Amino acid sequence: MSRRLALALAAVLCCAVVAAGRAAAGDLLRPPSGNVFFGVTDTGKIEDFRAFASSVGKHPAVIQTFHPWGNNLHYAIPRWGEAQARPMLHISTIDDQTGAEIITPRGIAQGTSDDYLIRLNSSFATRQIRAYIRPLGEPNRCLNAWASFTCSGSSRGPAYTTYWYKQAFRRIAIVLRGGGTLAEIDARLGRLGLPRLDRKAKDGAEPDALPEAPVAMVWSPLPGGSPANRQNRPLHFWPGGRWVDWVGTDIYSRYPVWRTLKRFYRIRKFRRKPLALTEWGVSAGDDPKFVKKIFSFVRHHKRTKMLVYYQDFGASNAYRIQNYPRSRRVLARNLRQQRFPALPPNPPAPPAPQVPTDPSQPPAPPTGGTGG
Repeated sequence: MSRRLALALAAVLCCAVVAAGRAAAGDLLRPPSGNVFFGVTDTGKIEDFRAFASSVGKHPAVIQTFHPWGNNLHYAIPRWGEAQARPMLHISTIDDQTGAEIITPRGIAQGTSDDYLIRLNSSFATRQIRAYIRPLGEPNRCLNAWASFTCSGSSRGPAYTTYWYKQAFRRIAIVLRGGGTLAEIDARLGRLGLPRLDRKAKDGAEPDALPEAPVAMVWSPLPGGSPANRQNRPLHFWPGGRWVDWVGTDIYSRYPVWRTLKRFYRIRKFRRKPLALTEWGVSAGDDPKFVKKIFSFVRHHKRTKMLVYYQDFGASNAYRIQNYPRSRRVLARNLRQQRFPALPPNPPAPPAPQVPTDPSQPPAPPTGGTGG
């Protein structure tokens, strides 16, 4: 065997091993056969998670946390452990305190903030936290800062094109999944025309390798688009099956776009991917018929393997299921089915019990470590 052929075979074998590892991680995050994961969004308070679970008579298997770019997981990781629910991390580009934009899709793709992605990879890999990663959800919703088009249908600008959105998604997937030496990670980025890994932390040094993290990437546009014009349709934002483990989308009782949702489900590009309703909710008055349709959709569309109820903040918000007694009863009745498990396999580890400390000493840092 020639040296050139041996090197080529070795490269193919290496790629196959990495691909197999990614496939196994993706399969690991699907529910057991015949099951569907039910989840709820995270308000940052474990009390809200428990109150929701009590109100619907089912412990959610998934908890979706919304974080801005660069945010750490100091408080989220212990909360996920307390909830005993598998996390879905939605990553936005807007500071949730000031409303200021932190980074553009082009900035992400060009590696101007790789340190954040490296920290996330380390957090999930070293703790072996099985997690869904949902970056820049609803990219075809004009109200989102990372959207490609404004609500009038015009381009938001060259840093927000569908090309840069797709390249940003791919970079996030490559770095968060990890599973390679620095040279291998750089090669994966290079094949997409993306810059090498560029850590800009205080130490300024790229890691020698990135560990393989047990994460699954969730791509989640609106099923039609807002505005609903041709250039804003979901497929313009499709990053490719290699970088997507789950396909997600959102639907609310205020905008019950059932025909559009069913058309989205049938798109051939991703017909082999499991589907998640990454956000759904009652938001325009008590609507038990809408909840019934949600579960009818799940029954008749077998690739639907997750549905995450969106609850907002405060007791009076428009999405709080406890404020809609008829909808809540329909939801609770449907969740009694065995197909909706109360716990995911291998839930996050609960936080270590707090040890009483000397009150004269400074407080200990929050549990959950120092990872991103």
